[in-house]
Amino acid sequence: MPIFWRVVYWTSQFLTWILLPFMQSYARSGGFSITGKIKTALIENAIYYGTYLLIFGAFLIYVAVNPHLHLEWNQLQTIGIAAANTWGLFLLVLLLGYGLVEIPRSYWNGAKKGYLLMKTYFKAAKLMTEKADAEETLEDVMEEVRKVNESIKYNHPLRKCVDTILKKCPVEYQEKMGRNMDDYEDFDEKRNAYPSEKSLVKLHKQVIYSVQRHRRTQVQWQILLEQAFYLEDVAKNETSGTCQFVHTFQSPEPENRFIQYFYNPTIEWYWECLLRPWFYRILAVVLSIFSVIVVWSECTFFSTTPVLSLFAVFIQLAEKTYNYIYIEIACFLSIFFLSICVYSTVFRIRVFNYYYLASHHQTDAYSLLFSGMLFCRLTPPLCLNFLGLTHMDSSISHQNTQPTAYTSIMGSMKVLSFIADGFYIYYPMLVVILCIATYFSLGTRCLNLLGFQQFMGDNDMTSDLVDEGKELIRREKRKRQRQEEGENRRREWKERYGHSREDSTRNRNVHIDPKESNFSDISTNRSASKYTRSNNRSERDRIELLQDAEPLDFNAETFTDDPLESESGRSFLYPPFRYQPGGRYLSMSRSRIFDDV
Repeated sequence: MPIFWRVVYWTSQFLTWILLPFMQSYARSGGFSITGKIKTALIENAIYYGTYLLIFGAFLIYVAVNPHLHLEWNQLQTIGIAAANTWGLFLLVLLLGYGLVEIPRSYWNGAKKGYLLMKTYFKAAKLMTEKADAEETLEDVMEEVRKVNESIKYNHPLRKCVDTILKKCPVEYQEKMGRNMDDYEDFDEKRNAYPSEKSLVKLHKQVIYSVQRHRRTQVQWQILLEQAFYLEDVAKNETSGTCQFVHTFQSPEPENRFIQYFYNPTIEWYWECLLRPWFYRILAVVLSIFSVIVVWSECTFFSTTPVLSLFAVFIQLAEKTYNYIYIEIACFLSIFFLSICVYSTVFRIRVFNYYYLASHHQTDAYSLLFSGMLFCRLTPPLCLNFLGLTHMDSSISHQNTQPTAYTSIMGSMKVLSFIADGFYIYYPMLVVILCIATYFSLGTRCLNLLGFQQFMGDNDMTSDLVDEGKELIRREKRKRQRQEEGENRRREWKERYGHSREDSTRNRNVHIDPKESNFSDISTNRSASKYTRSNNRSERDRIELLQDAEPLDFNAETFTDDPLESESGRSFLYPPFRYQPGGRYLSMSRSRIFDDV
């Protein structure tokens, strides 16, 4: 176990402090080659790495000059571990204080009628603004790409870089811009101001960012529309007396037969309208109890006589009876809840568009790597905090007990007594203040005052955004309804008249005998008529051309095999019909042929 934890700990530290920052810079780089991206990443991280090396070098000089300090390699290693854990614990308490309150409250508010729908309207208004901004940014960047594409011709040395940028653009913009292959003049003959490779690298970086952001907002908008439509269906079905859940729009993806059988409309109605609110309330109460236990234990885990930490009480009761399975279950549930509170807060954090974890595979590489860095930095102090809550860390509980495998690789914190006896014990008590601040939404109110719109029920700006989002959802709903109605009409048209047109076309092709062709005039009720055909080959060709171009009349009472109805003896050099509103074509004389033009 010590070997296992040593490998896990040092590999995670290598990831979070060295490899992942380098990969972040590499992913954000706009270079056109691997060497260029590596060079850019090294330059960007030189300041980052240099700051840590400067601090560490100053510390080593201080130790070497001071004759009273004699530090060995193990002690230096312990100091490095303590510094990393101190930074992680500082961040851990901030995230834990938010998650302990927000997670139970989110489930409790989810059980309220209309709360989720109002919040979805609010998100729709904000997302529409972000979506419009992303589209505008993409248009500006594509305009810059178009100018570069027109200035740098096919025989320019930087043309390969321009082609790489064009491949990252959306398909519709690629089709508009194309490639300038029509100019065969040498690019040096015209003394134009060509962009440099550095400017192309910057443009490449902007294209990658703008395209990814535009795609993300489009996907999120569609997902948010589905959520809003479903929540509106839930609100509508709550007042229904049929106990059958009715969807306004059917899901485009076919559901599994197993799900259709066990999750039928009746079960869906009982779950969404009756059971789910009560289930969320019960779950919120249970999570609130766990949160109170965590807060109490964080404030009292330093007390060993008497033992006040509830986590330590549960573990010690199982220890007396040597119930190892109970110890495993208690430890698993405890650290699982702590992990949920901390890591779920990481998923909720958004630093403008610099760091943002978006669902449905819409997160960029930089944010994914940044979240990986946070997880690597939070996990070791989270484990140490859990061991302190259960009194398994001898450096905190001050008991002569056998150290765990994890604390054995952390080293003795006696080298830095002010951290072991001060920061590690008293700093977690700040979780109480953070929980109170989260309960009264102080952070949300501060952001709202700074101009960042947040969902607050007692705010005029929130009400305006909710109304705006409601109108946007209503507009999209009408648009989708019109699309479905159009598709249904086209489907019915194909089912009703598709075979009739095929039969009429087939009958026209069957009439090949030129001797038996009798024609008559068009009557008012469009009764079936016979036509006389001329034996002239050219006139018959004109008839065929007119037959192919003439649309069918679906409003007529009857259908004829041949839509070319004209008076006997009329020349086919002139259009024989005049269109009348309602889908009917009436014959007209040669003298009034252009009256309707």
